[in-house]
Amino acid sequence: MRTPAIALTAAAAASALLLTGCGTTENTGAEAAEGAAISIVDDRGETIELAAPAADIVALEWNTAENLVALGVMPVGVADVEGYTTWVKSEALDASVTDVGTRGEPSIDAIAGLAPDLVVTTSDLPESAISQIEEFAPVLVVRGADASNGIGQMIRNLENIATATAREDAAAELVAEFEQKLAEGAESLEAAGFAGAEFAMSDAWSSGGQVSIRPFAKGSLLSDVTERLGLVNAWTGEGDADYGLASTDVEGLTVLGDVEFLYIASVEQDPYTRELAGNAVWESLPFVQAGTVHRLPDGIWMFGGPSSMIDYVDAVVDTLTAA
Repeated sequence: MRTPAIALTAAAAASALLLTGCGTTENTGAEAAEGAAISIVDDRGETIELAAPAADIVALEWNTAENLVALGVMPVGVADVEGYTTWVKSEALDASVTDVGTRGEPSIDAIAGLAPDLVVTTSDLPESAISQIEEFAPVLVVRGADASNGIGQMIRNLENIATATAREDAAAELVAEFEQKLAEGAESLEAAGFAGAEFAMSDAWSSGGQVSIRPFAKGSLLSDVTERLGLVNAWTGEGDADYGLASTDVEGLTVLGDVEFLYIASVEQDPYTRELAGNAVWESLPFVQAGTVHRLPDGIWMFGGPSSMIDYVDAVVDTLTAA
């Protein structure tokens, strides 16, 4: 588990205090720690009532599991543990964590068998599955993402989970560490001459010889974080309302000029270096010819919480300043 930094700049502390107000809750951490009942209004507008801070928790989305571990609460169950272990390196799961199926279709029986105090999921889970779980356990639903407020939604999700577990102080420290990391990263990139530099961020995969590319448009969490580092997103296409993700192919990248092209690939696939090797369109792109294509390290969850975003900031700064 990450140990948050406590020493803060005045700006980071002020920003952290501002962000801490995002969640809608009833009780303070001190009250919850004493065993008082907790009432939380989740992102469905539903009020979740807990007799005491939740301890035995099942997380059905990786960002919710990451946030729990970051706050010092090891979930008893997580959807797709193997996938989490591959994609989320910021906060490790214990071997004791039970796999409860896939994120899109978790096993209701496996969840019930763990007798959780609370199940935490995102708005991406079908309402039918949520209703079945609510027959035996309270369910806290957070919005998976919000392309109109990427960082704010990430913080809100952390804080609602922190309230449910009486870990508000740990959440505040983690938010403060994230803000400090952003400030330090922006300073490092400015000193290296990257202030105002254009970037594009994407992931990609191949199927049947076809390469699908998913740019992170303005409003996506990774775009918001990278722009807080002082860079400018050169991708002008629109993304979806939640995750800010666009869709294109290699020809669609011709709209980009001489940018810092950042990407994350899976362990099994890297279409940019495999399928597109020798592709005339790819090799004609200005950033390919300039050698400013940068694969970021594996295991940075692109839709994660502050812990993953801290790792992302480190990766961007280290990659660009070493280039």
